[in-house]
Amino acid sequence: MAWIILAIAGLFEVGWAIGLKYTEGFTRLWPTVGTVLSMVISLGLLGVAMKSLPVGSAYAIWVGAGVVGTVALSVVLFGEPMNAARLISVALIVAGIIGIKLTTSA
Repeated sequence: MAWIILAIAGLFEVGWAIGLKYTEGFTRLWPTVGTVLSMVISLGLLGVAMKSLPVGSAYAIWVGAGVVGTVALSVVLFGEPMNAARLISVALIVAGIIGIKLTTSA
C-alpha cells in the first residue's frame, strides 16, 4: 500500500510543479489555491509512505516521478521541446526509479 500512496504523492507533485506555471508568480487566486493544495497533499502522502518505506528510496522515487511527469506534461501543455538528449535523460531517470524500486525491500 505504501508504494501506491507514494505513486499518488508523485502525481500530486507533478500537479503542483505544473500548477506553479499557472499561478503566474502566485498572482492568480485559483491556480495558487490548487497548487498549494497539491503541495500539501503531495508532502502529506510522502510522509505517510515514509512510515514503512526507506527515506532514501521513497524520496528518490517521489522526486523522480515528479521530474518525469513534469517534463512530459510541460511538452504537452507548454510546447517545450523534446529532443533525443532530453528523451534519453528522462529514460535514465525512469531506469533509476525502477532500479530503486526493485532493490528496496519494503
